[in-house]
Amino acid sequence: MKRSSTRAALLAGSPEEVETAFYEALQSADVERLMACWSDDDDVFCIHPGSAARVVGVGAIREVFTAMLERGGLDVRVSDIVRMQALTSAVHSVVEHVLVRLPDGPHEALVFATNVYQKTPQGWRIVAHHASTGKPGDGGTHAAPVHVLH
Repeated sequence: MKRSSTRAALLAGSPEEVETAFYEALQSADVERLMACWSDDDDVFCIHPGSAARVVGVGAIREVFTAMLERGGLDVRVSDIVRMQALTSAVHSVVEHVLVRLPDGPHEALVFATNVYQKTPQGWRIVAHHASTGKPGDGGTHAAPVHVLH
């Protein structure tokens, strides 16, 4: 699918639909569809787990995802979604369950990600993706302790 037709399909979409398209594109190693989810703004950024630096700008983000997906898609399942939305922005906190194939067999890696969306003239688009590794055995959701004042 060409980038322009993919963008048109996302035009009427919600942040949730853009997020679904983003993770489906990761699964299928479809860089064009993945990049159609991103804003064309030069200030967009992405931070990957274990990365030495943040990636800024659409071109740089495309390069990183192209290299990341050159051997195929990522087996990612998203859970524990927390959403906040205003008129022109939305923030989603998710737990990514990534299946990693190692010589001793498959392992699940937990990644805590924050996806930030902005409503642009072209529709909802990702403007930031920040992911950090979780600890093994951590379910990813912890309630803040309740403190009684009286």
